[in-house]
Amino acid sequence: MTEKQSAQHVWEAALGELQLQVNKSNYHTWLKGTTGLNSQDGQFIIGVPNTFVAEYLDRNQRSLIEKVLTDLTQQEMRVQFQIHDSPAKTLVRPDNRIKPVSPHQARMPLFNPKYTFDSFVVGNGNQLAFAAAHGIAENPGHSYNPLFIHAGPGLGKTHLLQSIGNLAQAHDMKVIYVSAEQYTNELMTALREKKMEDFRGKYRNADMLLVDDIQFFSGKEQTGESFFHTFNELHNSSRQIAVTSDQRPKDIPSLPERLRSRLEWGLVTDIQPPDFKTRLAILQNKADEKGIDVSVDILEVIALQVQQNIRALEGALNRVIAYAKLIKTGLTPELVNQALRDVAANEEKKTVTPLLIIEAVVNSFQLTPTDLKSRKKDEATVLARQVAMYLIRQETDCSLDEVGKELGGRSPATVSYSYQKIATSLNDCPSLQRKVFDIQQRLYTVSAPAGR
Repeated sequence: MTEKQSAQHVWEAALGELQLQVNKSNYHTWLKGTTGLNSQDGQFIIGVPNTFVAEYLDRNQRSLIEKVLTDLTQQEMRVQFQIHDSPAKTLVRPDNRIKPVSPHQARMPLFNPKYTFDSFVVGNGNQLAFAAAHGIAENPGHSYNPLFIHAGPGLGKTHLLQSIGNLAQAHDMKVIYVSAEQYTNELMTALREKKMEDFRGKYRNADMLLVDDIQFFSGKEQTGESFFHTFNELHNSSRQIAVTSDQRPKDIPSLPERLRSRLEWGLVTDIQPPDFKTRLAILQNKADEKGIDVSVDILEVIALQVQQNIRALEGALNRVIAYAKLIKTGLTPELVNQALRDVAANEEKKTVTPLLIIEAVVNSFQLTPTDLKSRKKDEATVLARQVAMYLIRQETDCSLDEVGKELGGRSPATVSYSYQKIATSLNDCPSLQRKVFDIQQRLYTVSAPAGR
């Protein structure tokens, strides 16, 4: 492997981690188009598309990038940014006089071709939002107008909004897709340049208006006023409006009450975090998109460890694949655990107790809690007891001594031996691996907060 290839593999692993630590907009704007060019003597060179990106990363993300690279390579790393395909080019500071975008620009949006209804994985937590989005794309202005989708970050709001746009545009509709921030910026530009007629003409002549992250309108009185009148114009003409937010309309602070009322006219629906089955399907879909054959066992390990959102799932998968390339080994559960050790540590703490684990284990092995705590030494009981010790140690903060007390007063040495035995057997015994994963899945389902 050349130094350039090695650097790229390291950088792919780093991007997987960075995707989990920065928001979606920043990742796609500043990091997605970068590459690892070279790594030598503690100096890591990152290729960037232009000086604007270099300036931003140097000023805002340098310390985070260096920390991630240092953790991955286990050596102190300093980064340098270099423009793509220009190894000899000296990096110069960019011209900060950025020209404002004209309201006429981007009349026909270029939607991400990956964001389609076919590529959206439907599960229990998003099926209503999916059905409603598909319905307005096929029959705009009639079924739900407006459609308001709210969810936390990384759960698929933008994917659905762009899927609507892709399908509507394929039907030759005039679609405008815009972030709330972009709408605000265009409005300010139009006011400053006295081009409000052009601005109103752009938005009020659309067949469909899609607005992402409308919570950005909070506290912006002039923007809210403008959007209120645009909304009325479109709605009165039976033209479709769909918006997304990280909150319900009634929870967005400082939003004009009459605009809030308009946003609640149609359908307000949410997207919940994906359950285990949906996370697994999402990972399989992402692996297929990348053309990489990843076994179900490996995807299950990732799905169990990463639960907060779809973006985190994709970032974790990228990190695992890049990590395997980096250390030149195949994908194993042990490697996944190693690659995602920091991710797992940052996951929201689950309310898992030793009692819940014991209940899940005895149900799986068709035993009783008394059997587990007894001195029985038949093969099935011993294995179940060892799995319980492994899971209590793995999923809680209990010490070896505390684990032993939960299971009939076993010694810390016995608990340690059992933990190591199961940890080793998981790599060699697919049937045991499946049973432990099934118990973990049931465990997390049982312990999930209400409403999830």
